[in-house]
Amino acid sequence: MTERWPELDYEADRSVIETLHSYLQVVGKLPTRALPWCNHSWHLALRVTPRGFRTYPVLTQRGEAEVTFDCIDSLLVLDTSDGFTDAFGLTGQSVAEFHEQFTALLELGQVWTDVSGAPNEVEVATPFSEDTKERSWHAPTVRRIHRAFSDVNRTFELFRSGFVGKSSPSHLFWGSFDLAVTRFSGREAPLHPGGFPNLPDRVTREAYSHEVASAGFWLGGGGVDEAAFYAYGYPTPEGLGGSAIKPDAAYWHDELGEFVLPYEAVRSCEDPEEMLMVFLNTSYAAVADRAGWDRASLELPGVHIGKPYDVEAHREG
Repeated sequence: MTERWPELDYEADRSVIETLHSYLQVVGKLPTRALPWCNHSWHLALRVTPRGFRTYPVLTQRGEAEVTFDCIDSLLVLDTSDGFTDAFGLTGQSVAEFHEQFTALLELGQVWTDVSGAPNEVEVATPFSEDTKERSWHAPTVRRIHRAFSDVNRTFELFRSGFVGKSSPSHLFWGSFDLAVTRFSGREAPLHPGGFPNLPDRVTREAYSHEVASAGFWLGGGGVDEAAFYAYGYPTPEGLGGSAIKPDAAYWHDELGEFVLPYEAVRSCEDPEEMLMVFLNTSYAAVADRAGWDRASLELPGVHIGKPYDVEAHREG
């Protein structure tokens, strides 16, 4: 069994992370094309499950279907509402081979959704069917990565509680490969400039159509070469970078325009959930207060927003 809050090493795990990300890009085409559009692209995000990552149930001619990216047994699993279930192994095959196997699996399950295309939000978007690059797979590393996402997801879900304004679920965006949870003030935001690689600006602008205070977790890259948590507001409130947030390991990243907290600082402390919750709460408060959010109507009065769930106190018997 993989320990909770496991060690992550972006440089050592990078080839496996890139493989995992590339496979999830292919899987992400299914909900993108088989579900009606949901606000802020939430329909295409993946949920963290005890075994891996899964799509929301997608619509088919015969009912519904969902795909699970099983990180425990290194499998890609398709389940449908008429009882069909089948899978193929994840071994480090090329993206082209993975795409071919996924397409065949969907056809076998009579899910007639085209998943061809190319990845989003990456600089080099080689079409799936043409990406024959050799890939890396290491099952223990994948299980460790999933364990980290699971622990973060537990904490993000706790943070989501107590906020009665509009909030996203804690969910994984396969384009940027980050787990995110977002709170909304209820007010419209200025038009976003867009500019994300290989992502239509109309998608970005709809995602940021209203003011947000967002937090997330990613495995590294984009100017931070280690696993880390982030938090930001859109539009960025004046003076946000000068806000006093906690814990001490958190800092303002000028280039990204976000607060950053290294994952290693969290996992190595005495109480990772508490440290992460402090970061989530103080960074949210910095955004909300500087942007003048109506916090009294958005938060349950008298409730510690994001108070950790007491497992022992709720055990049966």
